[in-house]
Amino acid sequence: MALGIYVSVPFCKTKCSYCNFASDVFSRDRMQGYVNRLLQDIASAQRTVEVNGGRWELEVDTIYLGGGTPSILEPAQIAQIFQVLGRHFEIEEDAEITVECAPATLSPEMLDALVGCKVNRVSLGVQSFVDQEARAVGRLHTRDQVLVDIARLHAAGISDLNVDLIAGLPHQTPESWEASLTTAIESEVPHVSVYLLEVDEDSRLGNELLAGGARYHAHFVPDEELMVQFYERACERLGEAGIRQYEISNFSLAGMESRHNLKYWERQPYLGFGLDAHSMLPGASPNFEAVRLAASDSLPVYLSAYDEAAQVTRLSRNEVSFSQAWEETFFLGLRLNAGVDLREITRRFGDLQAEHAREVLQELIEQGLIEIRRERACLTAAGRLVSNEVFEKFVSGAVSR
Repeated sequence: MALGIYVSVPFCKTKCSYCNFASDVFSRDRMQGYVNRLLQDIASAQRTVEVNGGRWELEVDTIYLGGGTPSILEPAQIAQIFQVLGRHFEIEEDAEITVECAPATLSPEMLDALVGCKVNRVSLGVQSFVDQEARAVGRLHTRDQVLVDIARLHAAGISDLNVDLIAGLPHQTPESWEASLTTAIESEVPHVSVYLLEVDEDSRLGNELLAGGARYHAHFVPDEELMVQFYERACERLGEAGIRQYEISNFSLAGMESRHNLKYWERQPYLGFGLDAHSMLPGASPNFEAVRLAASDSLPVYLSAYDEAAQVTRLSRNEVSFSQAWEETFFLGLRLNAGVDLREITRRFGDLQAEHAREVLQELIEQGLIEIRRERACLTAAGRLVSNEVFEKFVSGAVSR
């Protein structure tokens, strides 16, 4: 099975108030130092994988540069990354190659670099097409600039586009949310991602909401019930436009699903490079089913994580056991509208495990959270709204081999 590659570029022009990722604002000098370390990481990948007990996969059919904002790198730095990837991996001719871009950061030189690197998919971090909402959380673009970028990408031959939207931003109302959905649909992008605002201590806005304060426009954040209504309206409006939901947060025209992100939910192998990047690879030992690797989310730690003597990058490592693989199959696979194939559960995990799964599923069916369609277990619309509670039913519920 071909490999997916994720490259983390944790730099931004400004740190959005809702952001809980390992990204921040750094100088241009720090960026080049990071790129140098990243290239070292890629060049030593085979040794790193083998030392950690994973199986090396040379063929690559998806590449994803995420962040942060990869498009704020210099065009030459983007080219460096792709050159080194091409030197160490066999990238398939029809590979899906995605770069995340912040609107209004696509200079003519960057657009030329993306085309020259055979990038064929761009994900735009729009979050809202309403200027007041975008400004309130620190976004630096306007609605009109997004539409200009979409037109420029089309003109350059990159038409496989995604826009991200967040339900629950400060100042958002049913009317403004409707306006964002309408603009997304009318822009004719084939893919839309819709996320609910995350409220946790890892972002400035989330922390302020938990504290009950008013900074970062926290007192203008819609309540949870309204956020749910926004999400349900997005499912309805996008579906009517033929941009159908295929995963809890992702919607696309037929055949335009994100091939790279599908690897995460279908537990296909992928290899991550850079700050806070994660990997999931088949295990090279019969004692464990797969191995998950993770780089540090601290930039100083990541920059110093290369072991010169061993010529490997130091990563945290987790062996995925039989029971953990069963859990992952459900809590990742159920995110997809297509659900989990129960026949495949029987084939991979055995009759005893399949029977246990059906017992858990029956309880969820009676609660209206799961339905069975053609031997596939799928979340219902109600189940998607409480998906974490559904997933918990499968954690620590595996039968030993």
